Amino acid sequence: MERLMSDPSSRPDPVALRAEHDALAGRLAARSSVDAARKGLILAFVGLIALGTSGALAWDHWGPPRPGEVKVVMPGRPLFFLVALVVGLGIATWSAVILRRSARIAREEAALFRRLQELRGALGLDA
Repeated sequence: MERLMSDPSSRPDPVALRAEHDALAGRLAARSSVDAARKGLILAFVGLIALGTSGALAWDHWGPPRPGEVKVVMPGRPLFFLVALVVGLGIATWSAVILRRSARIAREEAALFRRLQELRGALGLDA
């Protein structure tokens, strides 16, 4: 076993390792998972606002009137409530998809970062 480790043909080529290191460092320079998470969280916030608006519209339509207030029920369907509900659910679903994609990208970036650390150790860049 020791003889295999000291065999020059089994040692990795430092030039190839450095090229792989530089390629990984370039790829990991910008974390796309962070950008995707930011976009997903902003969309989740907007979706919560839209769902809150639909809840307020539903309360105004079906909720009890305030004391001393006469409630006037508008004829027809509550169109604004339905529009706000559909928009809110659509945005919330979109944000969930983006956040799941962000988590997948983050796992891939973590694996690449572990490989980058291994390469830095093999090249002797980390003391």
